[in-house]
This record gives sequence, structure tokens and C-alpha cells, in this order.
Amino acid sequence: MSAPLPAHKTHWGLDPQVVFLNHGSFGACPKPVLQHQSELRARLEAEPVRFLARELEPLLNEARAALGAFVGADPDDLAFVPNATTGVNTVLRNLRFQPGDELLTTDNEYNASKNALDVAAAEKGVKVVVAKLPWPVTSPESVVDAVMAQVTPRTRLLLVDHITSQTALVMPLAELVRRLREKGVETLVDGAHGPGMVPLALQELGAAYYTGNCHKWLCAPKGAAFLYVRRDLQPDFKPMVVSHGHNSPRTDRSRFRLEFDWVGTVDPTPFLCIPTVIRFMAGLVPGGWPEVMESNREKVLAARRRLDAKLGNAAPLCPESMVGSMACVALPDGFPEHPEPPLYVDPLHVRLFEEHHIEIPVTAWPRAPKRHLRLSAQLYNTAADYEALVRALEALLR
Repeated sequence: MSAPLPAHKTHWGLDPQVVFLNHGSFGACPKPVLQHQSELRARLEAEPVRFLARELEPLLNEARAALGAFVGADPDDLAFVPNATTGVNTVLRNLRFQPGDELLTTDNEYNASKNALDVAAAEKGVKVVVAKLPWPVTSPESVVDAVMAQVTPRTRLLLVDHITSQTALVMPLAELVRRLREKGVETLVDGAHGPGMVPLALQELGAAYYTGNCHKWLCAPKGAAFLYVRRDLQPDFKPMVVSHGHNSPRTDRSRFRLEFDWVGTVDPTPFLCIPTVIRFMAGLVPGGWPEVMESNREKVLAARRRLDAKLGNAAPLCPESMVGSMACVALPDGFPEHPEPPLYVDPLHVRLFEEHHIEIPVTAWPRAPKRHLRLSAQLYNTAADYEALVRALEALLR
């Protein structure tokens, strides 16, 4: 007979034979929320016309209101999209540039978003400039300085991760947005990891665009994400798919709202589960969402300290102020002859899973042979999970 699962783990359907330390890749949705999604799908299929043509709009309004309160934005400035990559592409497809303009990003930018930036730049005949961030990082100021050093009078936009995928850095976003706006440069934030990991106040932040996944740290079903567009930039802003909203005669809603709320027949249930998952996750701990975020952060910081000590790392890779619910730990060098395509899987990653049933990414950074582990912490993770990782590394790195 298997041992009972720790209290929070009972709410997720994760494989009990796997030590899951990779919430950051695709998230994991609690079972009660998935049950609610099944009920919504059954309701949709019972009478599709009634649901999609008559009931959907007020349900989307309810979901957007809950999300707006959670991320600190007016609900009318939010559009639902299936993922943050779609959000990034949507913004880039809407922007207009002049010859000689420059688009700025960092060497930590997520590969899919960087690809979108490169394609948009090539099509529009503008230049992509990549700011090289320090690694290890000694302070948030060093990151701001590295980005601002690449800003020129030709810079029009910064594409930047809120929390970087490769290095798990919580970027000094407010300072970057403020400094760039002073120079007339707008910011597109790839906030794939932001919602549910760190508190958000998008209206106060002032970024031109912010796109975030709800299926990662918010724990909504897969396919739930949003795009925030600052109100002054919404006129003539189009979704990736132009549909009925383009020539709708309605005047009771903004053109932005009309265009994005209906882009054709899709399964809207991931978006409609957002109010449920916000309430459910908040109810798991006495302190609600602030406690969820702080608990995950403290858990991953403790695991980072434990692993750094075990691996003999003299210092952490970044200050604690730049850590959310993920953190990176330096590993002994790997093999420089190994290829490094974007989705390359390190042999240590494979052995951790196949031999020790631990799911955790091993990333070559900044390039082979250098590499590190990226730890994640969600409510279902326990100290025993990280101790299992310590034992596995002792065996595999010996």
C-alpha cells in the first residue's frame, strides 16, 4: 500500500511516482478546477448555440473582471489569448516601424518570443539589438544598466521577460519600464510566468503591453492566457484572427473588446475557469494568494541554499530579491561537444527522470559546458521532494 499524499498534493492529479519539480514549464491544474471545466464543457455541448451565442459574453465578462482584479488592470484592457506566445506575436504584428528603427531584447529572452521578434523585424526591415545580461547577477541594478546601455535614439521597443525562463530571474520590471518611457521607448512584457508567481499591478506599471499565462502559476487549465494593452494604444489594435467584431455595429463595447472576444469558434472553458482557480488556490492557505506566493518563494530559496551547499557552490547565481517561485543552481560542467538547439535535453535531465523519477530541467547556460538546474516550487511540493533531488544528484554526479 502506498503512503498517503501530503495534504496539498491530494488536490492535483500528478503522477505520485514522479517527483515533479518543473511546475514552471507547463503548470499543473488542480482536480477541482478541471472538474469545473468538465462541467462547463458539458453545458456547452448540451446546447452549443445557447452557450456560445447567448451565455458566453457575460461569462467572459465575469472571468475578465476576476482576472483584472487579480492582475491590477481594468478588465476592458484585457483580452483572452491561448498563451503568452500568441500575445507576443499579436503585439508584434500590430506595430509599425520606420527604416533604421531598433527593437531591443535581452539574451535571456524566451526562444519562442525571440523568434517572433526576429521574424517581425525581418519583415519590417528593422534591427534587433540584444542586451547581454550579467551572469551570475549581483543586483537588479546591474540588469537595468545592461539593458539601458543598449538604448539609442533609434530604439522603439523593449521585449523582455518578466521572469526569465532559462535563468528564473525576476526582472526589475518597474524600473525598466520607467527608465524606458522617459526615453520614449515602450515595453512589451513577456509575462509567461508572472500571474500567480509575483503580485501584479499592470495599470500602475505603465507598460504598453503585458501578456501572461494563467495555466502556469495561476494553475488554470491549459490554453488560458491574457494580453493587456494600455488604453491609449488600443485604437486599431487587431487580434491575430480578424473576425465578426471588425465590422460590428455595436457601440456598447470598445472595438478592442468586440474584436478580441470573438475570433471564431474555440473552446472558451480555460478562460471561464479563471475565477474558480483564483478562489480555489486562495482558499488552500489562510493567507490567500500572498501566502501562496511567499510560501512557494521561501520553499525554492530553501532548496537553492540546500543544493548550493551540497554542490559546493560559493554563492547563489542571483540575489534573493530576484527570486520568485523558481530558482537556478549551478551544476558541474557538462560536455562542450553536445549540441545546443533550443529544445536540447541534457543527458543529466534524462537520467534524473529515467533513473530517479525526478522531473526537473537541466539547461546549458549561458552555453555549454556550463549548465544549471531550474527548481520550481508549488504548494504540492515538499521538503522531501528536494531531498530526493539531492540524493539523485549525489549518485549521478559522483
